[in-house]
Amino acid sequence: MWIYEPQNWPDFFWNAEALVFKLADVRHRQGRLLGRMEGLGFELKREAGLSTLTNDVVKSSALEGEKLNPEEVRSSIARRLGIDIAGLIPASRDVDGIVEMMLDATRQFSKPLTRDRLFDWHAALFPTGRSGMRRITVGEWRTIDAGPMQVVSGPIGNEKIHFEAPSAEHLEKEMQVFLKWLDNGLDIDPVLKAGIAHLWFVTIHPFEDGNGRIARAIGDMVLARTDGTQDRFYSLSSQIEAERKDYFNQLEKQQRSSLDITGWLAWFLDCLGRAISSAETTLGNILFKAQLWDTINQRPVNDRQRIIINRMLEDDFKGYMNTSKYAKLAKCSNDTALRDIQGLKDRGIFIQNPGGGRSTSYRLLNREET
Repeated sequence: MWIYEPQNWPDFFWNAEALVFKLADVRHRQGRLLGRMEGLGFELKREAGLSTLTNDVVKSSALEGEKLNPEEVRSSIARRLGIDIAGLIPASRDVDGIVEMMLDATRQFSKPLTRDRLFDWHAALFPTGRSGMRRITVGEWRTIDAGPMQVVSGPIGNEKIHFEAPSAEHLEKEMQVFLKWLDNGLDIDPVLKAGIAHLWFVTIHPFEDGNGRIARAIGDMVLARTDGTQDRFYSLSSQIEAERKDYFNQLEKQQRSSLDITGWLAWFLDCLGRAISSAETTLGNILFKAQLWDTINQRPVNDRQRIIINRMLEDDFKGYMNTSKYAKLAKCSNDTALRDIQGLKDRGIFIQNPGGGRSTSYRLLNREET
């Protein structure tokens, strides 16, 4: 029996005593992080928000097997927020669509979530009316003609059904109940409400595709209401993606269980707590970058050196820098790269690693060395 099949669906219940300490810890972490962010200057807050939103969009899509270019996502967000950053590149329609949805969810968090607003989000996710090669119903609930909505794995003829959503004929009523609950004043802590909304929407699965991304956008919208700010400084989607196997296991376990959602909410609170802790690390990195550039700009570097330093400060930069890698990234000769590297080394910006000859490599000075 699926979670929505009992007659008392969707009367969720949970053991409040079992969650009280987890909820208090998350609330404390939220307050501490937001307090730190308020103490930052405008530019650093903007950089932190841009980084968080970029990760949120990229990781939420990755959970659905869709790999987005982070630079496209960052550029799309910056353009829509009127942020002037270097290196803006064009973004695809798919990237612009999910960015529009996420910004609407988080920056217009106080607006009621309506049927039409959800349809707009779904249409933004699928601007061509297709999911991959497959044509789907866009901007409408899934139809009976689409057949049962099942999450399956395994070879044809030996599939395992992980979940089967409510029939399409019930969707209008199901979503009316959900949307009324979401925007009324029930005495539920907003953090718990975010976890319930996430599970509830995924369970209904009202669209042919995109349900996971929209569920996470709804969760972010409710968390933005909790924080009382348009700016996002922690990314739940990034943490969920890091724990994706456990995430899908928890969803399947709950959807095969009763309306007691204590287990799901406990996992959700723990995951959210880890997301906020990760944001503390991200904030530390942003502060380090600002401090490093304050030091460097006392004697400005050339454009090639600036490009390389910024590239090495990015989260996805792997390994160390050497002459050939520098020349390739900066689009210059090896001789020019070597002179640039020597200049950065003489100033203490580059630290030479042990070893020499062809294996000579360099790293940026780290936070403890500034």
